[in-house]
Amino acid sequence: MLMSWLTETVCALQEKGDDLALVTVLSKSGSAPCLAGAKMTVCADGTSNGTVGGGVLEAAAQKRAVRVFKSGCAEILSFDLSGADAASMQMICGGNVKLLVDFIPASAANIELFRRLRDALQVGEKCYLITSLGVAGGENQQTKRTLVLEDRSLSGEFPYPHDWLERLVEKASRSTYPVVETIDGQQFVVERCYIPSTLYIYGAGHVSQQLALLAETVDFQTVILDDREEFANRDRFPKADVITVLDSFEECFKGLVLDGDSYVVIVTRGHQHDKTVLAQALRTGAGYIGMMGSHRKRDELLKVLQQEGFSKEALERVHCPIGLDIKAATTAEIAVSIVAELIQTRAQAIT
Repeated sequence: MLMSWLTETVCALQEKGDDLALVTVLSKSGSAPCLAGAKMTVCADGTSNGTVGGGVLEAAAQKRAVRVFKSGCAEILSFDLSGADAASMQMICGGNVKLLVDFIPASAANIELFRRLRDALQVGEKCYLITSLGVAGGENQQTKRTLVLEDRSLSGEFPYPHDWLERLVEKASRSTYPVVETIDGQQFVVERCYIPSTLYIYGAGHVSQQLALLAETVDFQTVILDDREEFANRDRFPKADVITVLDSFEECFKGLVLDGDSYVVIVTRGHQHDKTVLAQALRTGAGYIGMMGSHRKRDELLKVLQQEGFSKEALERVHCPIGLDIKAATTAEIAVSIVAELIQTRAQAIT
């Protein structure tokens, strides 16, 4: 789950001594107006941050939060938005939604846990949040939370066998959404906590503009790199996370550390610039390298790079022509095809 805003919000509230209810979309199907993993905090005075779909669905969650504040126990709510629930809630979108409404008191243990989670996210550390719900199908209980850090150190309590911990982490490591798992009658919600993958877009032309806007909506951090300030600027890329004006495309990866969560898209203004960037990208640990161009351009360029010493296996990393084949024609359609391939690659990386 994407938790940067959440940890900042929770830490700020709890450090003031405020208890809160945390609403999480555990699952959704059909055309329900929310995403699995979406979150909303609710304070005792009714104020909220975040969203789990808006409208009366969100209102129902806020109403249940009032009850959770009184009981101190978590509750799971299920809504059928194609049946009776839809009629009573005046929603016609269809689908099913399951929400967890959890109570998080402003205790020293919770403050420490969410601080450690915030710190881990800030440095890109992979971690997992485990919420123990007690006996599956039993009465509502106070939850226990455990943060599992990358080195397998823990924050919070986990009074269960160690092999359960590894089983839960392994299960969540393959999902971008909350996982509900039952072990020996005990029910848990496990979430992989992460910061968005980073998309490095080399070239700041028209396709890049569309690509950056679309990538941001599906949780990629976007970095724009070009050697032309009149193209690489905030007016053209208002939502980009980082805009870098290069002296040239030579050494355009200098100072960057790329890993499996790094995605490189090469859409410069010319073949020679593409080659310059691609040769450098192949020396990084990027999880995805894509380049705009025809099959002919790809074959010619890869042949030259092979002659320069790149192995066949290295060159097979290159996605070119870039994007899924959806017969894209306009710049917007090309951007859609590229982002679709990025989403596909990201999903395959965690399965």
